[in-house]
Amino acid sequence: MPFTLATWNINSVRLREGLVARLLAEEEPDVLCLQECKSPVDKIPTAPFAALGYPHMVARGQKGYNGVAILSRHPLTDAGSVDHAALGHARHVAARLPGGVTVHNCYVPAGGDVADRDANPKFGQKLDYMTSLRDAFHADRPERAILVGDLNIAPREDDVWSHKQLLKVVSHTPVEVEHFAQAQDAGGWVDVTRQDIPDGRLYSWWSYRSPDWDRADKGRRLDHVWASADIGAAAHGSRVLRAVRGWDKPSDHAPVFASFDLDP
Repeated sequence: MPFTLATWNINSVRLREGLVARLLAEEEPDVLCLQECKSPVDKIPTAPFAALGYPHMVARGQKGYNGVAILSRHPLTDAGSVDHAALGHARHVAARLPGGVTVHNCYVPAGGDVADRDANPKFGQKLDYMTSLRDAFHADRPERAILVGDLNIAPREDDVWSHKQLLKVVSHTPVEVEHFAQAQDAGGWVDVTRQDIPDGRLYSWWSYRSPDWDRADKGRRLDHVWASADIGAAAHGSRVLRAVRGWDKPSDHAPVFASFDLDP
């Protein structure tokens, strides 16, 4: 039976509870993974989501920062979380669907504004997080797994509005792209979005600093859907819901969707 999964950096689930409810009502994904929830787990507004048919959730949270949650129509088994790079942040949670597929929801550190780990410790944290992911995948190669989230790296030239102008800008620097590739290769992950949409510029994030974001279109593809190699061929139907970025008081990210012909 096919199921549809979406990933979305919501930038405060309590502030944007109504937007989450609207997405669930209008698009009806089977699974919705949220990042940057900025809420302790017990403060996440689960009742309105349950009323829409999403009574199941696994999450990790903390007050005011980070936080990841997986909402589902189907029962979920909490598959744990990993504190990658020992940052003490709520940036990863995993859940197992009834068919045995494990969904990993990740929120990679943004990395600050300076692409130098000595001058900017946040950039070092980002690189260390990606290295931790790489090492975890080397140690335990994923099977029947999906990894989604705001990975805060736009790896391809057509994942940014200007490759040349962003080469020294955090999220598209060569060292980040290399760390991204190492993590992806270590797990044998399939980039589902680019498997379905192989060519052309594609973005999932537009800065709040650009009030005319839609016309200027200076975006980046920071949000990703990966599938382990054994189920990569079952993925299809990828899309970025760009219009959501234009909703009232939006997140600066748009949701990314993919469907899988697997038992949920």
